[in-house]
Amino acid sequence: MTYPDIDPIAISIGPLVIHWYGLMYLIAFAAGGLLGKYQSKRAPGEWSNNEVWDLVFYVAIGAVLGGRLGYVVFYNAAYYLTHPLEILWVWTGGMSFHGGLIGVVAAVMLFARRSERSFFDVADFLAPLCAPGLLAGRIGNFINQELWGRVSDVPWAMVFPAAGPLPRHPSQLYEAALEGVLLFLVVWVFASKPRRAGQVSGLFLVGYGLFRFFVEFYREPDLHLGPVVLDWMTMGQLLSIPVFVVGAWLLLRRRNNGS
Repeated sequence: MTYPDIDPIAISIGPLVIHWYGLMYLIAFAAGGLLGKYQSKRAPGEWSNNEVWDLVFYVAIGAVLGGRLGYVVFYNAAYYLTHPLEILWVWTGGMSFHGGLIGVVAAVMLFARRSERSFFDVADFLAPLCAPGLLAGRIGNFINQELWGRVSDVPWAMVFPAAGPLPRHPSQLYEAALEGVLLFLVVWVFASKPRRAGQVSGLFLVGYGLFRFFVEFYREPDLHLGPVVLDWMTMGQLLSIPVFVVGAWLLLRRRNNGS
């Protein structure tokens, strides 16, 4: 299959240039807010519309700052030490989920303190809203021709012009389907019934950790990093292990600590 020729610039009016990658983030946060409004109807009176959108704002700041800094630190520190201004060029791609997760955790802590809620009251409300954002982000990666897959001869392999003439797994679409669609359905259904504090967040982390670890076998490792452990484990897989472990602990623990 040939990669569809998609211009990464969605709108260009004179000096105003809007990239699809940036639009995907706007779509992600808008979807999170709308889903949050819908989810708040499950427990009337607990969350107001203003609180939902305030939470989305906190999460947006945490996700963007954490995601960008995470990419810089985890994946390309040497390059950005010599090109520090390019840290701000977020429209070119280069965001780390694991860094974004750290930023979101910090944002949830701040929001919980401000709203006088427990950390897991906020985190468990937020967890079902996150997967559509991952879906939008992976579509942005696909449009940007970044994070492509390994060379493959499967019938649906694609030739990404930016990656050379060989067909590759469209790993961005694999992640969009697993992390964005399937994970959303699983966590949304799980959260529809009362759960112990931290369990909804735990299921999200377990699901993401498993799906990301799996897809990394089909995704081309960063050329400047390659395998980082045991000659096969990628940085994405390494960072997904603690995500899975923390999620499993939250999901399976018996005591209602920290609620």
